[in-house]
Amino acid sequence: MAARYRVFSVRVAAVVSLTPAFVRVTLSGDDLGQFSSVGLDQRIKVVLPIPGHGFTDLPDGADWYGAWRALPDDTRNPLRTYTVRSFRPDAHELDIDFVAHGDTGPASRWVASCAVGDELRIVGPAVPSSPAELPSGAAEFAPGAANRILLAGDETAAPAICAILEALDVTTVGHVFIEVPTDADRLPVTAPAGVEVRWIARNGATHGARMTDHVHAWASRAVGDAGGVSGAGAAGRAVSGAADAGDALVDVDVDQQVLWDVPPASDAQLYAWIAGEAACVKELRRHLVRGVGLDRRQVAFMGYWRHGRAEN
Repeated sequence: MAARYRVFSVRVAAVVSLTPAFVRVTLSGDDLGQFSSVGLDQRIKVVLPIPGHGFTDLPDGADWYGAWRALPDDTRNPLRTYTVRSFRPDAHELDIDFVAHGDTGPASRWVASCAVGDELRIVGPAVPSSPAELPSGAAEFAPGAANRILLAGDETAAPAICAILEALDVTTVGHVFIEVPTDADRLPVTAPAGVEVRWIARNGATHGARMTDHVHAWASRAVGDAGGVSGAGAAGRAVSGAADAGDALVDVDVDQQVLWDVPPASDAQLYAWIAGEAACVKELRRHLVRGVGLDRRQVAFMGYWRHGRAEN
């Protein structure tokens, strides 16, 4: 049975400016005693207050989402999706690393002015009422038996990537590429000795272009003598350019469809996890599958956002 998702009432316990682009907000509250952690890249919904109105009309029952959708526009609290950076269940504390965009949307406006004590609401899975009712969903990182990884994402994926890195087995090897707005936006993170973490500053370049170049260069180096990606295992040793030739997912229209495909854990030796702006993610996944020869079952890819589109 899937975990029951519910609204949690929390307050801001701390606000820390990590870099020019990242602000960490620590949320706390007794309600988090019922919050369930389901994975390293766990997503939650942040429910933002309406100025002058707060959360007066926010439903919190079993059918909160249906009731929320039925509200008039002026009383419907905005929802935005974020990754849990860390969760400390004993302390009833949860960290979210926000990307500061200035006055460009309700989440960015809220984080620019939030203060300790401010109320907030989040939506996530509740602790199951019985052992058989296991939490599910909202987390995608599933490397299976892989001991070699590729992680790539922009600043919206950085919190998830950092959480994943800090939980990897010490024997894991691989490469990580994280694109951020400027050189000053590199975040401290602990990773296994065999995992190379490369922070890529745009510094005014086109979003995704530099990360794409780095992933392409990695793929060129990683191509093995078998015609696929070295270390990919039997499932990923397809002939370069021929793998998954009929893959309809690669041809998703990112302006009209959700770009999201998460394969189940497998026994392949190499696992790739890519997240960020949808068009960039689509191109990277296309290159890894069609251009390099990775089996699509080794590549989890998630379009977290789209240029010019607000989250619904």
